[in-house]
Amino acid sequence: MPVLNRLADRAPVHAEWRRDIHRHPELDFAVERTAGIVAERLRAFGCDEVVTGIGRTGVVGVIRGRATGSGRVVGLRADMDALPMTEATGLPWASATPGRMHACGHDGHTAMLLGAAEHLAETRNFDGAAVLIFQPAEEGGGGGREMVEDGLMDRFGVQEVYGLHNMPGLEVGAFALRPGVLLAASDLFSIEVTGRGGHGAQPHNCVDPTVAASAIVLALQSVVARNVDPVQSAVVSVTSFRTASDAFNVIPEQVVLRGTARSLAPEVQDLVEERMTAVVEATARAYGAEARLAYSRNYPVTANDPERAAFAARVAADVVGAARVDAAAPPVMGGEDFAFMLQARPGAFAFIGNGDSAKLHHPGYDFNDEAIAIGASYWVRLVETAMPAD
Repeated sequence: MPVLNRLADRAPVHAEWRRDIHRHPELDFAVERTAGIVAERLRAFGCDEVVTGIGRTGVVGVIRGRATGSGRVVGLRADMDALPMTEATGLPWASATPGRMHACGHDGHTAMLLGAAEHLAETRNFDGAAVLIFQPAEEGGGGGREMVEDGLMDRFGVQEVYGLHNMPGLEVGAFALRPGVLLAASDLFSIEVTGRGGHGAQPHNCVDPTVAASAIVLALQSVVARNVDPVQSAVVSVTSFRTASDAFNVIPEQVVLRGTARSLAPEVQDLVEERMTAVVEATARAYGAEARLAYSRNYPVTANDPERAAFAARVAADVVGAARVDAAAPPVMGGEDFAFMLQARPGAFAFIGNGDSAKLHHPGYDFNDEAIAIGASYWVRLVETAMPAD
């Protein structure tokens, strides 16, 4: 079953929906405009239920098939939030809000699921219920966790759940997924390095936290290189280095480092946290300073149920052909809070190709509108195959 003709015909409309969301990016849980548009469209499509405020600002639409005797309920999830970045695409639909942009394609994910919702509400060619989940705060806010804790799965009777994310570098019309762990646990850390400040011309009277912090940045590179089994995977990245002074001639009292740690297995996650703590404290002491590591386990690994992953791969093959589906793709060290939904219910997360675009979280990134009809067709076919009407 290739891309559905109806969805191909509607692709320009769906692309305009996407570009409108792109022009007006919203962050974290503050996605009121986007969530309002989603709810309004779901009502206009004739969804049987449209519920707002799930997980603070999440939206859920329920579409019942022409038969419901199977009792099956399948959840489909898209994320809605943008990133605190300044866009550099120069496109006509570029962000109208300085310092915010859809640099991860959540605008496209929302448009794909809306397109599928429109089609499913019109045809209802399935036996059961499709639950359409539009989630806020994927970019670090844990919106998936919030929706689950707000009763998403139980309230709507979701039995299995599926997610989809675009992937730059993967050709448009291609899919990639795998059984088991697909994405890493995504942890956050902050390190406060405290010394004794003073005049930049008299470092001998100070304990310079910038030197100690610089040594910590370098020493942390040994955590993965010399502590993690080489056949395992982990990442430790310091992404922010801030001092307590902007003056040219002041040695500050304190430096704060921030970053992220990634891993694919719980035992590696434990090891990384343990070794980071030891390295941070010991390195600071060597320079006469003190340091404190605050380590937060943010998103768990995104692990696909093997049976549902195989099913999702078959559905994708029905849409684009088996040759364009990699059902044994390597794991990715990015993180996803769809992991919380997969902890609550079995399901599968997959990547859909975005073509030769800028990478995710890059100021030059834009979602490829050619993928919308493909992704929407995948969603429709997944529902109809999981819950056949006949």
